[in-house]
Amino acid sequence: MKINRIIRFSRFFIPAFVLSAILVIVGISGFVANRGFNLGIDFQAGLLQEIQIAAPALSITYDGPGTAVASLGWANLYVSITGIGLEEFSRTFDFASYPTQGDLVAGLGEIEGIHVLGAAPASTQSAWLLQSAQSSPWLEAERPFVLHYLSPDAAPVLIEDVRSSLIPLGTVAVQNLGSPHERRFMVRMEASEIDGVGGVPTETIIAALESAFGQGSIVVNRSDFVGARFSRDLTDQAAILLTLTLLLMLLYMAFRFKLQYAVGAIIGIVYDGIIIVAFVALTRMEFNTITIAAILTILGYSTNNTIVVFDRIRENIRIYPDDTFVDVIDRSLTGTLGRTIITTFTTMLAVLSLFIFATGAMQDFALALMIGMTSGVYTTTFIASGFVYYWELRKAEKGRRKLGLVAAGAKA
Repeated sequence: MKINRIIRFSRFFIPAFVLSAILVIVGISGFVANRGFNLGIDFQAGLLQEIQIAAPALSITYDGPGTAVASLGWANLYVSITGIGLEEFSRTFDFASYPTQGDLVAGLGEIEGIHVLGAAPASTQSAWLLQSAQSSPWLEAERPFVLHYLSPDAAPVLIEDVRSSLIPLGTVAVQNLGSPHERRFMVRMEASEIDGVGGVPTETIIAALESAFGQGSIVVNRSDFVGARFSRDLTDQAAILLTLTLLLMLLYMAFRFKLQYAVGAIIGIVYDGIIIVAFVALTRMEFNTITIAAILTILGYSTNNTIVVFDRIRENIRIYPDDTFVDVIDRSLTGTLGRTIITTFTTMLAVLSLFIFATGAMQDFALALMIGMTSGVYTTTFIASGFVYYWELRKAEKGRRKLGLVAAGAKA
C-alpha cells in the first residue's frame, strides 16, 4: 500500500522514553507509599461469605411421624417424608402450578404434619424464593426450614451501607457481586480479626447485618474459611502465571522475529504491566483474580498490536531496501495507524459499555482494560518500536566503527 505522507513518530521516541520513565517512577513511588495493593478477598487468609439481602418468605416445620426434608429447586419446591413403618411420601410443588406464595402455603398445608408460617404477602411470586446454604433441609419443630424472597424491582442495597453495618466487627472487606438490585455481596474477615470477635464469626457477621437490614433478612449462599497457606499459594500462583506469560511471549517473539524485537516487545509489555499495576495501587482498586485477568488481557492485547507493527517493519525492510531504518519504522507505524485506531476504537466501545452498565468488580475490570489498552497503543508506537530503532542504530554504529578499524589497519 502506498503511503502519501509518513508521520515522523521517531521524533517522539526520546520524549516518550522520558515520559515513560517519569510515569514508572511515579507509579513505583505510589505503590510503595500506599504499601502495596489493596488486596481483595482472594489473596488474604480469613473467612469468606457470599451473602444476599432478602426478606424472609416462608417458615416450614413438621411434627408428624417419621422425618421430613425439603429443598428448593430452580422452579419447584420438593418435600419428602420417610420413616420406619411409613410409606415414603414425596411431592413436588411446581412453580408453574403454584405461582404465588399463597398457592404454596395452601398446597403445603394439605400435607399432614406440615405447618407453614408466611412472612411475605400472599401475592409474592414463587419464582422469587431463595434458600440459604445454611438453612437445614430437615423440617423440625425447633428448627424450621426457612425460605427468603427477592423481588426483581427491589430497592438496591449500597455496598457502603453493608460496610457501615460491619464496622463494629473490625477489619471486614466487602465486595459487590452482580448489580445493586441483586443485593449480593462477598464479605471477608481477616484471619487476624476472627479471634478478636466475640462469638462464632459466621453468626457474628450475620447478626450484625440483620441488625441493619432486618431480622432473618440474610441469605448465606456460601461460607468458606481460606487459610493462610491457600491465600499464599494463590498469590504465588498468580506471580508464576505472570512470569511464565512474559517468558513465553519472549520466546515466541524471539522465534518469530530477531532478538532485538523480542526484547523490545517484552520491555513494552513490562511497561504496560507496571502502568496498570501502578494505576491499581494508586486508585486503591481492589486487587483480586479479576485484576489478574485484566492484566493478562492487556498484555495479550499489547502483544498482538506489537506483532502487527513488527510484521509491517519486517515487510517494509524487504519492500524498501534503500530506505534508512528510521524511515522504515516511521513508514510502518504510519501504515498500521489506521488499523490501530479502528481496532482500539471498536474494542474501547465494548469496554466502555461494560464500564457504564456493569457494577462492582466488573466495572473495575473495564476501567483497568481502558487504561491498559491506551497504554498498549502508546507502548507499541513509542517504547517497543523506539527500543528496536536504537538497538539497530547502535548496531550500525558498531559496524561502522569496526569497518573504520579494519580500514585503518589496512592502511597501516
